[in-house]
Amino acid sequence: MFANTQITKTISLENYGIKDATVHYQLSPKKLHRLTIEKRQGVEVLSGALAVNTGKFTGRSPKDRFIVKDEVTRDKVWWGDINIPFDPEKFDRLYDKVTEYLSGKEVYARDAYACADPKYRLNIRVVNEYPWSNMFANNMFLRPDKDELENFKEDWLIVNAPGFMADPEVDGTRQENFAILNFSKKIALIGGTGYTGEIKKGIFSALNFILPVYKETLPMHCSANVGEDGETAIFFGLSGTGKTTLSADPSRKLIGDDEHGWTKENTIFNFEGGCYAKVINLTKENEPDIFHAIKPGAILENVILNDEGDVQFENTTITPNTRVSYPIDHIKNIQKPSMGKNPKNIFFLTADAFGVLPPISKLTPGQAAYHFISGYTAKVAGTEAGINEPQPSFSACFGAPFMPLHPTEYAEMLSAKMKAANVNVWLVNTGWTGGAYGTGNRMKLKYTRAMITAALDGKLDDVDFTTHELFGLSMPESCEGVPSEVLNPRDTWKDKEAYDNKAKELAESFKRNFEKFEEYANDEIMTGGPKA
Repeated sequence: MFANTQITKTISLENYGIKDATVHYQLSPKKLHRLTIEKRQGVEVLSGALAVNTGKFTGRSPKDRFIVKDEVTRDKVWWGDINIPFDPEKFDRLYDKVTEYLSGKEVYARDAYACADPKYRLNIRVVNEYPWSNMFANNMFLRPDKDELENFKEDWLIVNAPGFMADPEVDGTRQENFAILNFSKKIALIGGTGYTGEIKKGIFSALNFILPVYKETLPMHCSANVGEDGETAIFFGLSGTGKTTLSADPSRKLIGDDEHGWTKENTIFNFEGGCYAKVINLTKENEPDIFHAIKPGAILENVILNDEGDVQFENTTITPNTRVSYPIDHIKNIQKPSMGKNPKNIFFLTADAFGVLPPISKLTPGQAAYHFISGYTAKVAGTEAGINEPQPSFSACFGAPFMPLHPTEYAEMLSAKMKAANVNVWLVNTGWTGGAYGTGNRMKLKYTRAMITAALDGKLDDVDFTTHELFGLSMPESCEGVPSEVLNPRDTWKDKEAYDNKAKELAESFKRNFEKFEEYANDEIMTGGPKA
C-alpha cells in the first residue's frame, strides 16, 4: 500500500521568484495520486497504480539538454553535441520567465535527497507544476524523515514546468522544451516536456560532475546488488540491455537499478530511492519483482489499458519506452541502507542485435576500459523513428548523455578502481543468438541469468576458455545451465561465412567509433579493441 504520511508544514517559494503560488508541500503519494485523478491527468489501473501520459515527449530529448557555460564549467566540461553550452544571462532570463509562469498557480514542492551514503548526500528541493511529477520525485529520490525535514536546506533546486513552452529565438533553446543545469547557481531548470525522466537524469548529470571533480568518487550509470557473502556486483548497460531486470535477483539484495557511486573507500552507494523500469512486454513469469512492484504508489507512463483497466504491456501504440517508477521498497529483497562493499564482479551488458558477440566473455583490464569507453549496444527496428534494421549504438561509459566530463576521465577512474579491488569484468550479450535480428532469436533470459550466477559463484573460474578470433574475447566452453553450443556465437549460426562477415562489420563499427578517443587512450586500452 501507499507509504509515507502527510507532513504538516508550509513553505514559501517567494525567494525562488515564484510568487503568490498555492504551495502543496511534501504531499503524500496517496494524496498526489488522488489529485492527479481529480485533475484528469491520470487514471488508476487494476493493480492500484497510477497511469499517466507524459504528452508529446515520451523519452528524453538529448539535443535539448544544456549546461550553463561559466567559470565553474568552462574548463572542465567536455563541450560538444552531448554537453551543449548555454549562456548564463539567457539562463537567468529564462529562469525568470519560468518562475513568473508558475507564480499564482498551484505548485507541488518536495524536499528529498540523493546519495544513500551520508558522506556524499545531496539535498534537493523539487518544485513541480503537476502532482504526478512530484509523486515521481517522491518515488525516485531518497526520502527524508520528519526530523530531517525540520531544518532542511537544499543543495540543489529543481524547477519543473512541463506546461511552459520556450521561444527558441528569444530564449536560446533549440525548441520549446529544455533541461538546463546551472552548476554555479545549483539549479536544474526543466520546461516544455512532461517526461519525468528529465527530473532524475538532471540530478544524475549534476552528480556526474560533482562527485569526480570534488569528491574523488566515480559516478556510474549502473545497477548493483549484493550477495549473502557481502560481495557487490555492478551491472552497466544502456536502456533495453537488462540492467534493471538482471539486478533484481531473488537470491541477492538490490542496492539500486540505475545510478551509483564508487567511493575512494571502495564502497558502492545508490543515488536514488526508487526504480524507473521499462515495462515493454513485461510478464509476471520473466520479471516478477518489477511486475509485483506495480501497485499503489507506482506510476506507469504511456501505457495502454484495456476496458477493465488492465495494462497491455505488449502495446507500443504510444511508445516502446513505456515505464514504471516505484519506491525501492516495492521490491522485497533490498539492501538497507542502499550501500554495498567489496565489489568483485562487473558486468557490461549489451543487446547485440547482430548476433556477433558472445553471450558471456571475460575481459582483460585493457578490454574492460575499451568496452567501457565504447558503451556498445544496438538499436533495432521500432525503437526510434526511421530505424528499420539493426544499427550499432555507442554511448561512452554506458551513459554519455549524462556525463559532463570527457569519457576517458571516468574510464581512468574505473580502471584504477577495478585494479585496486581486483574485480572480474564480464561482457554479457543479452541480444541475439543464431543470427542477427530478424533471423536469430533473443538470448533466453534464463540462460543469461545462469551465466551471471555462474560468474558470481566462481563457477567459471576453473572452466576452459577459447578466444574469439576477431574481438579477442575469452569465452567459456561450458557453463552450468547453458547449452555449450550457445557459448560461442559462431557455432549458433548455420552460415559461418555470414557470421564472419557480420562480425567484421561490427568490428569496423567499433573501430570507427573509437577513433575520437584514440589520442586519449593508452596502449593497454588500444589493445583491448577488435583485431585488425
